[in-house]
Amino acid sequence: MRERWKVVAINLDEPVTELICEPGYSGVRVVFLRSGVALGHCIISAAELPLAPAHLAAIAANAVAEASGAYLLHEGFRAALPGLRVPGLEDPERAVAVLCQLDSPIATLPQYMRDTDGESSMSVTVAVCTHERPAELARCLESIVGSQDRGDEIIVVDNAPASSTTRDVVARFEGVRYICEPRKGLSAARNAALAAAACDIVAFADDDVIVHPEWVRRIRRSFADPTVMVVTGLVLPAELETQAQKIFEQDLQFFHQGYRRRRFDSDFFRGTRRKGVPVWLIGAGANMAIRHAAYRLGYEFDTRLGPGVFGGCGEDSQYWYRLLHDGWTCLYEPSICVSHYHRKTLPSLRRLVYEYMKGHVAALILQFQKTRDVGNIRRLLIRLPAEYLILLLRSAATGFSLEYRIQLRGALGCLAGLRLALPGKGRPAC
Repeated sequence: MRERWKVVAINLDEPVTELICEPGYSGVRVVFLRSGVALGHCIISAAELPLAPAHLAAIAANAVAEASGAYLLHEGFRAALPGLRVPGLEDPERAVAVLCQLDSPIATLPQYMRDTDGESSMSVTVAVCTHERPAELARCLESIVGSQDRGDEIIVVDNAPASSTTRDVVARFEGVRYICEPRKGLSAARNAALAAAACDIVAFADDDVIVHPEWVRRIRRSFADPTVMVVTGLVLPAELETQAQKIFEQDLQFFHQGYRRRRFDSDFFRGTRRKGVPVWLIGAGANMAIRHAAYRLGYEFDTRLGPGVFGGCGEDSQYWYRLLHDGWTCLYEPSICVSHYHRKTLPSLRRLVYEYMKGHVAALILQFQKTRDVGNIRRLLIRLPAEYLILLLRSAATGFSLEYRIQLRGALGCLAGLRLALPGKGRPAC
């Protein structure tokens, strides 16, 4: 039987009703929202359905507790940064007192969200980089132009086009500007978008996502701190109709970084530098905004990395690494949300895992060459091999499940990424 999971959004602004499972599905993946902000999710198998409203409400309360606490309280619910200890309470007695005073926290949550967001007059360029995927591009652009705030300008960068299909799609959307970038690779396309943008912020959406109606508005409000150069956001699955999509979302979890805001600054960089700064946990380039001033300061994407060129992936995390190294800040803001259409087939998922790890290793090598931070080499030569050895042993003990075999595919990608260290491979970026 083909494994399919129904993706369901439940709005906690409204009374919770009975949850059922449609025929043909193995279960549901439920995301809970309040005032349009995702606060948590759960997986419920078909065997557990239908769920009565009271039971579902109890599940919802548990799923949204951490994110709700992070919005409502200044202490006690802050997310720990990867590689660092959970932040301690500055005043435990005051934290407990505030917690005890909360009355109907879910009901009052929207007010706290408005209080912490603020408003901004910063201008936003929305940029979509694409290559020969007209259906995906049209779906993405429809979500952008249909948003409550569509930005001050929208540009589409057609990367190394082999036909006129992208130009034809863009022509259907009034006010969307078409740019052709003949140099192959996502990094070259993103650099072209940064060069062409006329606004304070450049918000990048991959062509295989649809954006939340308030995506741009929430991006505007996330750059109040002048040290913040990059903001990433939450990436939810748009569908889980195939086994490959389910494995990507629920087993590999490449995109999902949680429902609590996290600030990655110089303290984070210094605290994790010795073992290798886990910049890949900042977010996903599929949902990323960059302060345009970063480009004017000389920060461009390395064209040796990214889809379409040798490095496969890793161009976004390597970009974030350079900013953190130089003292700037990156912010993960989960209220900035998109839904992503994961790879549908197992062969394409295997290829993706291979490319992810190939790009990851290539980024580690380039980061070491640029900064001489030995943490990159420590991760490359010690931590990564140890992780794959543990995965291999676990796979042998459990019979080499499909999920483990796909993850082990990444080891071959790591070996391919080492080629960047060979003479002639580490040439300067274009």
